Amino acid sequence: MTGDETKSTILSQELLLSLAEELKLPLIQIARRAEQAGLSSEADLKPIQVSADSALRLIDSYALGVRLATQPENFELEPVSISSVLYDVGQQLDALAKSYGVALELNVAGRFAPVIAHRQGLQAALTSLGATLVEALPAQEYSQLSLQLATHRSRYGIVAGLYADTRQLAGDVLKRGRHLQRRSRQPLVTISHSNGAGVFVADAILKAMGLELITSRHQHLHGLGTVLKSNNQLQLV
Repeated sequence: MTGDETKSTILSQELLLSLAEELKLPLIQIARRAEQAGLSSEADLKPIQVSADSALRLIDSYALGVRLATQPENFELEPVSISSVLYDVGQQLDALAKSYGVALELNVAGRFAPVIAHRQGLQAALTSLGATLVEALPAQEYSQLSLQLATHRSRYGIVAGLYADTRQLAGDVLKRGRHLQRRSRQPLVTISHSNGAGVFVADAILKAMGLELITSRHQHLHGLGTVLKSNNQLQLV
């Protein structure tokens, strides 16, 4: 994909509209719960904070993707510990996951060489992706409410992603979602009852970094992730 095509994707009206639609629900929750708080001094304000933080992270991630695509000269790639990134993603998703009753699990089996990436961009992409999956899992009747943040080796490089016990993340779900993004308010209907803006924001950020969002499997679980190159692999190319 050329630089111009990447910019067109990240700046597309479809993505911006998806982002706006995705933000409606948390902002409505903020308004209603704030209203309740005004009626009772015993109201729990924690859900308001969780909803607001999730919405703000999505906005920040979209903005970072735009900057990565339009100002690549300002962002340097560096050796990054993928286990450290996944840990930080888990920390950012922790409060949201608890609010939905989803258990987060960090699964980094073995030692992995640092990968070459833009750390902030990679973390933002995985966090946006994770937020959508956390919100979607409770709607999957046959899924266990747990989400794994995991990494493993593949023939193409080191895969980092988020995985769950649901086949809704298998097959050509991403291909169909990208095709329907311009035609439907719920392009990822098999995954999420919302429009899945977090998935498309993650997709755009990864494209801006020359990476690809893919469907993936890890220890019999299905998920979404990306393939990264380690220092050693780049030296051999």
